[in-house]
Amino acid sequence: MPAPVTEEQNRLDREALLDAAEALFYARGIQAVGMDQVRAASGLPLKRIYRFFATKEDLVVAVLERRDRRWRASLAARVDPIPDPRERVLAVFDWLAEWFAEPGFRGCAWINAHGELGSASEPVLAEVRSHKQAFRDQLTAWVRATGVPVAESVFLLAEGAVVTAGITGDPAPARQARAAVATLLDDRPRRRDGGDTPGVRGSRGAGNGRTRR
Repeated sequence: MPAPVTEEQNRLDREALLDAAEALFYARGIQAVGMDQVRAASGLPLKRIYRFFATKEDLVVAVLERRDRRWRASLAARVDPIPDPRERVLAVFDWLAEWFAEPGFRGCAWINAHGELGSASEPVLAEVRSHKQAFRDQLTAWVRATGVPVAESVFLLAEGAVVTAGITGDPAPARQARAAVATLLDDRPRRRDGGDTPGVRGSRGAGNGRTRR
């Protein structure tokens, strides 16, 4: 009789599964990847994979949730130590430029997932909205610290840079957006709260993680 699987082995297998699925979904697209490909890449049998995630949709949501925590934690690790509020906001775009220049960059995983599944999967749509709201909240806090009421404009410039870089494969949109944000921060009158931004359904607090993507 085989020995029971330990909690540590379950954790390791689940992480290996998420690593394999994330790499495949991001590089090739969610709908182009079958579960047999996930099985081969992860080294886990399908029966074990489905014990972790009953459906492919559940696996996609788990991949996006983990990626969100890692992505925003990497951004915060770059931005938070900077003492000057204006430079902190501009550092967001420096970080984006580095991300855009990474090998294998294929744009925003959440926008990609929304394009493939957002109209057909409520759980995926909710996860995409949650990530975008969490990023908006994170960015808004940094912009408010400058005292300049341009948080929504900065968010839209960041999102526009992500979409454009994903399409063109060029990191230049991050530098162009950075220059526009620098102008906004220098030209607009200051106010105490830095401005409010409208919400997107489904928010999430700051996450923890290791790497950018």
